[in-house]
Amino acid sequence: MKLPNGWVKCKLSEFSLIEMGQSPKGEYVSELKIGLPFYQGKTEFGKWYPTPRKYCSTPTKIAEKNDILLSIRAPVGPTNFCPGKSCIGRGLASIRSHELNSQKYLMHYFRYLEPWLSEQGTGSTFRAISGNFVRDIDLLVAPLNEQIRIANKLDSILAKVDQAQARLEKIPTILKRFRQSVLATATSGGLTREWREGKELTTEWESVKLSTIISKIEAGKNIKCDERPPQDNEFGIIKISAVTWGVYNEEQSKTLKNKSLFIEDRRVKVGDFLISRANTLELLGMPVIVHKVTKNLMLSDKVLRLVMPTEDKAWLDIFLRSPSGRLEIQSRATGNQESMRNIGQKALCDIDVLLPTPLEKAEIVQLVGILISHAEMVEKQYYTMKNRLDKLTQSILAKAFRGELVEQDPNDEPARQLLERIKKQRLDSPKPAKKIRTTTKNVHSTGELEPTVAESDLSQSEILMLLQKSNSELTAQQLIDKLTEQTFEQIDSLFTELKRLLDMQAIAKVGTGESCTFKAIKK
Repeated sequence: MKLPNGWVKCKLSEFSLIEMGQSPKGEYVSELKIGLPFYQGKTEFGKWYPTPRKYCSTPTKIAEKNDILLSIRAPVGPTNFCPGKSCIGRGLASIRSHELNSQKYLMHYFRYLEPWLSEQGTGSTFRAISGNFVRDIDLLVAPLNEQIRIANKLDSILAKVDQAQARLEKIPTILKRFRQSVLATATSGGLTREWREGKELTTEWESVKLSTIISKIEAGKNIKCDERPPQDNEFGIIKISAVTWGVYNEEQSKTLKNKSLFIEDRRVKVGDFLISRANTLELLGMPVIVHKVTKNLMLSDKVLRLVMPTEDKAWLDIFLRSPSGRLEIQSRATGNQESMRNIGQKALCDIDVLLPTPLEKAEIVQLVGILISHAEMVEKQYYTMKNRLDKLTQSILAKAFRGELVEQDPNDEPARQLLERIKKQRLDSPKPAKKIRTTTKNVHSTGELEPTVAESDLSQSEILMLLQKSNSELTAQQLIDKLTEQTFEQIDSLFTELKRLLDMQAIAKVGTGESCTFKAIKK
């Protein structure tokens, strides 16, 4: 892709300071507000800022205010701003631009990359990206003034998109309330009140037990299966989820390992009235009428078929979904599990059902069908608009990072000069201690020993200075607590530096394992 005038492409590590998270010891983490907020990953993220759930009294890796927190494992890609100095766990990386005015631009860039990043993780248990991968991410850098214009424009446009999405997200709740209102009015007689008055009908509705409507209840078997849905000539068994969400879904099924296990008189057929006898309390006993069958499937032991006259199925479907029908089912549910409740066949048969006359029943079914179809049409429009809005955000971000969102100013300082300043700034910052390649001492012409490079480096080791000043031996964790942030920028890790000092016999290790301590060797 050809870059806009004045833009450059570089690696993220050339433009930003990157800190990979590390989990602190569990004993230092609690819900008590002691220490720094501790963020482990995406679970604490909000729209722009995370919400702390735990705190760490002895942090390992720290993110500063306004650092970008990047989720690097399960899932990969989501981002938030760090609201203040915080401890970050192994599920996060913090990213801070060397040019502070670029931070918002950088955040929008990561939002632009998120779909791509989500596909880059590796690993069988948790998909993740490594520190090397993060450091090697390609970054498109606009001139600094253009970065600011892009970030401000994106803030303005995306805020309007967010407002539209917020209004749109209210629609599912409105539709749910509408459907419940329709069902409640239908089963209380309110929907056909004017219809009855016009026909001068005053017949009261009859309250009957469900057992008077159905002729029998059929259940399937619990059979060990392959988890995949059956193919053309295979046979299978339906899951609870096949009858959970209002429409029969035969893809929610499992494949029988042996065709001989299939029970023909438990085959799912068009016109079947099915409910689950085990589910969450909210979904327990929700009915489904089967309108289409393409697979060879039978009932499972947790899915029941209620056999009844065809003319009663639509009415019973309406009643069992209505508030009064849900109350009848939920009041008879057994089990105290939070996720799964049950209802037995005897309890089902005992449900009280309000039954209108056949003529009014037919009128209600027709009116409910019309109203619910209107709701379904609105729901389809909602999903269409939601899909467009979701794509709109990425489309706007893509336009921004093609250099097409704001006008370019030929007077802007090219991005290459910004990178050169960052490079110079990094070169002028304190250098990390050099790795030791030899301990051989040189001799001056005067006969005196010249200090080796290794010995001269010792004077720069903060760890050695801490041990020399300490009145007692220190553990690795105590050393971490005492180190300055600058040290962590100069060495790869504490243990790399400890190994270096041990190899030089500048310090000694006492004990083994996590309880070992270190002390300076006096020379």
